[in-house]
Amino acid sequence: MKEYNITVIETNNPAILKFETNHFLTNGGNFEFKNIDDAKNSPLAQQLFYLPFIKTVYISGNFIALERFDIVDWPSVKDEVAQQLVEYLNAGEPVINEEVETRKVAITIYAEITPNPAVMKFVANRKIVPAVFEFKNLDEAKGSGLAKKLFHLPYVKEVFMDENYVSITKYDVASWDEITMELRELIRNFIADGNEVVSSEEVSNTSSVTSTGPAENKTFDSTSQEIIDILEEYVKPAVASDGGNILFQSYEEESKTVNVILQGACSGCPSSTFTLKNGIETMLKNMLGDKVSEVVALNG
Repeated sequence: MKEYNITVIETNNPAILKFETNHFLTNGGNFEFKNIDDAKNSPLAQQLFYLPFIKTVYISGNFIALERFDIVDWPSVKDEVAQQLVEYLNAGEPVINEEVETRKVAITIYAEITPNPAVMKFVANRKIVPAVFEFKNLDEAKGSGLAKKLFHLPYVKEVFMDENYVSITKYDVASWDEITMELRELIRNFIADGNEVVSSEEVSNTSSVTSTGPAENKTFDSTSQEIIDILEEYVKPAVASDGGNILFQSYEEESKTVNVILQGACSGCPSSTFTLKNGIETMLKNMLGDKVSEVVALNG
């Protein structure tokens, strides 16, 4: 029989404490329980809810994360909780009933900071959307169940999705230290439950708006096409790594001006408009010579 040990780890949220074990507790599933009724498929979570200060139980991989009510502080109870977990696990008691595990999708989400202090990037270990999707408000999010859930949180301002990540823009009412874990768990649990991140109808509606954006269906002159190719090969990968996107909008031959649209973490970033504008300008001038004199970067 396995012998379990517990390591107590603090998180960015003072109300949440992580109890890490030396063995895996689930077969790749991620679970969140808000109360004892919600935890009917987890005998371990039910036991934890008998503690009056437990608000939420998260079980994933090799750890249990517990959110407390404000009636106690963790320093006064964490050792007792850790001991209870060790005794429960070493007694061979079940953590999650097997039928629940088979319904879950194995997914890992981690948070990554971006150059924009108002935006956090949540990265999955697999592809979650087939294209770029940007939602500015709840009305725009009607085709995305995940975006709708996110917009119901009072501090979520905008949601941007691409390939394997979700970039979230927040209002100033909350700090990332307070909300990052809640957002990460919401995204992870939504996907783990087998839900569609965006509906097939939403994918069809946006199929014409791909990597080059609203101009995709236009016929481009040779210089515009060269600019698009350069953006795709040299600029988009770097921008995507920061949780954003860049769209070619137009090229004005007379003024030699290139217009691009910034999305995701790049949109509204205090530094990105200047940095990207000048970085893209320098690159295009070096590669296209006197065909380009200026790049105008607009927030999406």
